[in-house]
Amino acid sequence: MTLTIDPDQAPAAAAALMNDILPRVRSAPGFITGYWLEPADGRGLSIVLFENEEQARESTPPADDWTAPGVTINGVEVRRVSATAP
Repeated sequence: MTLTIDPDQAPAAAAALMNDILPRVRSAPGFITGYWLEPADGRGLSIVLFENEEQARESTPPADDWTAPGVTINGVEVRRVSATAP
């Protein structure tokens, strides 16, 4: 997921992430792990891994369902993991 974050609302957006979004993502069927990268120049990036593509697609909400102050969702993609490294 790619995001645009208003720097003036970043603290409120971070609070929404911790208090609302993360609990919902963690409880999604097939959730393995997630990474929410610190914004750079107002752009955010998150990567969430699920056990399979179907669970990832079912857990991807409509963009207007995931709201946080000052955050605009620019895009959501579902991709297969082709390789990992410990």
